[in-house]
Amino acid sequence: MSISDDLGPVLKKLRLSGVLQTLDLRTKEATDGNISHTEFLFRLCIDEVERRESKQLEQRMRRANFESTKRLDDFEWSFNPQVPKTKIIDLAACHFVDKKENALLVGPTGVGKSHLAQAIGERACRAGHSVCYSSAHRMLSYLRASRADQSYDKKLLRYTSPDLLIIDDLGLRPLEGDEPIDLYEIIRARYERGSMVVTSNRAIEEWHPLFLDDLMASAAMDRLLHHAHLVVMDGHSYRNPPGSKKNKK
Repeated sequence: MSISDDLGPVLKKLRLSGVLQTLDLRTKEATDGNISHTEFLFRLCIDEVERRESKQLEQRMRRANFESTKRLDDFEWSFNPQVPKTKIIDLAACHFVDKKENALLVGPTGVGKSHLAQAIGERACRAGHSVCYSSAHRMLSYLRASRADQSYDKKLLRYTSPDLLIIDDLGLRPLEGDEPIDLYEIIRARYERGSMVVTSNRAIEEWHPLFLDDLMASAAMDRLLHHAHLVVMDGHSYRNPPGSKKNKK
């Protein structure tokens, strides 16, 4: 049995079995290029670090539960010049996540709020942050269902524990039953402990009535807006661009 045959079980025990993926390549490089033992070891270690970082990024992206992979590079800035590109790019640097601040993207339907919110989330994943994405309706429906099986507190952690929570389409429909309370609890639990990106077709002044209670609305909005970056977006809908047949009817 050769030393290579013995190496596999040892690396596996050390949880370094991924090294085997590039071992032959690095060995050939060392032989052909007369590379030192230290340089050879360094290159193998870098390979392992990159593999682990790639795997961790895949896990963060999967757990974020994005509707689809959206990136800033894919966004058509020229379609709606009114979209504040500088503000969005600044948010995508994720300093607001480090500071546990919020970003509120407000504007009419179809201008790209969901795309940009998920693109910011993708950048946050790349920066090493845990992210959770959900439409407001899906999130509140999930919590409503959890009350039936007594798992509310556990399910609430899904939205209160990540570094960044993205709530898409808040206010698209009226909140009902315990939904205003659930939304308030999420905002309260995350205040100065985690960041949020919230998108909505409604102007900020229209968010207050969603809570159906003035006192709760004031408490929620006070926390939400305290450390918030407001981005107002305007322009044409990507789904119904100017000149389309639908527009001509």
